[in-house]
Amino acid sequence: MKHITIISTSFPDASLKKGQEAAGTFVYDFVYELSQHAKVTIIAPGSQSKSQEIDKLKIQYFSVPSLPLSLLKPTNPTHWFNIIKTLKAGQNMVNKIVVQEKPDHIFALWALPSGYWAKKAGEKYNTPYSSWALGSDIWSLGKIPIVRSVLKSVLRGCKHRFADGYILANNVAKISERDCTFLPSSRKLPVRTVKKLATHPPYKLAFLGRWHSHKGVDLLLESLTYLEKEDWVKISEIQICGGGPLEELVHEEVEKLQNKGLPLTLRGYLNREEATELLLWADYLLLPSRIESIPVIFSDAMQANCPLISTPIGDLPRLLAEEKVGLLAGKITSQAYAGAIKKALKQKPINYDAGLANMRQNFSVEVAVRQFLAL
Repeated sequence: MKHITIISTSFPDASLKKGQEAAGTFVYDFVYELSQHAKVTIIAPGSQSKSQEIDKLKIQYFSVPSLPLSLLKPTNPTHWFNIIKTLKAGQNMVNKIVVQEKPDHIFALWALPSGYWAKKAGEKYNTPYSSWALGSDIWSLGKIPIVRSVLKSVLRGCKHRFADGYILANNVAKISERDCTFLPSSRKLPVRTVKKLATHPPYKLAFLGRWHSHKGVDLLLESLTYLEKEDWVKISEIQICGGGPLEELVHEEVEKLQNKGLPLTLRGYLNREEATELLLWADYLLLPSRIESIPVIFSDAMQANCPLISTPIGDLPRLLAEEKVGLLAGKITSQAYAGAIKKALKQKPINYDAGLANMRQNFSVEVAVRQFLAL
C-alpha cells in the first residue's frame, strides 16, 4: 500500500469556531476517502503542536501564531513576522515527518505555502510531490511579483499539478508551463434521500457562504430591491446564512427588507448537517459571486438536488451549459441577477432534475480520489 503525506493549511482544527472550519470539511472528506486506498499522514497548522488519530487518520499539527492562515497577507508588513514564523514551523514539521515516515509521495493542499514546504522537503529527501491549486493561490498570491516567482518554481517541480477549476487549471498550466489536471473539490453531505423538486410556487431560496464582496452577498441584497410585488408573491422565504466582514451591512440591508414585510430570515454559520438541511429545504440556491472558480457549495447543491441561480463567473457558465442545473445571470450586476431570479420564479425547479442527476456523478469525493490515484 502506498504511503502519502498530505500537507494542508485547510485541515480542520477543532479549536476553530463553528462554521470557520467549513473550508476544511472537503479536505477532511478527501483525505478520509484517500485513506481507504492508501496509508495517509496529515501535516497541518494548528493552535498548538500535537499528534492526533481521528478515524484512523494520523494527524500532526504544528503550532502557528494565528489561524486561519488565509488571513495572513504578504502585502501587509505587520504580518511578516507571523508569516516567517509560520513558514519556518511548517517546513520543520514537514522535514521531520518525511524523514520519519519516508512516504512514497507528498501531496500539497495548496500550492502555497504547502507546495513550497513539499518542494523543499522533496528536493532534500528525494521524495516526489504534487500540488492542488486553489483560486487564491493563482489569482491573489500569484499577482505578487516575488511570490509569483516562488509559485512558478513550486508548480514546475511538481510531478502532477491539480486545480479545482477548468479556467484555474489553464492558469496553472500557463504559469508553470506544465500540464494541469482539473480535480473537483467536493465534500460529502449526509443526504439520505433524493429531494423531490417543486412544481409550483411559492419557492424557497437560500444563500450560504461568507459575507464577503467576493461571494456577492451585497450584490444579492441589492438585487432583491429590484424584485416587484408579483415576484415576491412567488417567494415563500429567503434564508441568508453565513458570516464575515460584511456582517454589519448584511444585517442592515436585511432589516430594511424585513421592515417592508418581505420574507427574509438571517442565520449565522452552518455546520455540515445544517447546511444539508438548508439545501434540502431550498428550491433554489442563490450564488451571486463576483470571483469564483467552482465553489464547494456548487457540488453541495448537486448532492442535495438543488438547482441554482448564479452569476456568470469562473467555470459556472461552462457547467450550466453542459447540464441544465440552474439559471445564469447575463452579467455580474445586481440588476442582471434580479432578472435571473425573476426568470427562475417563472420556471419549475423540477425541470432541472435530470441535469442535476447527471452533474452530481462528476462532483463527489470518491470521483476526486479516483482521479488522483489514477495518476
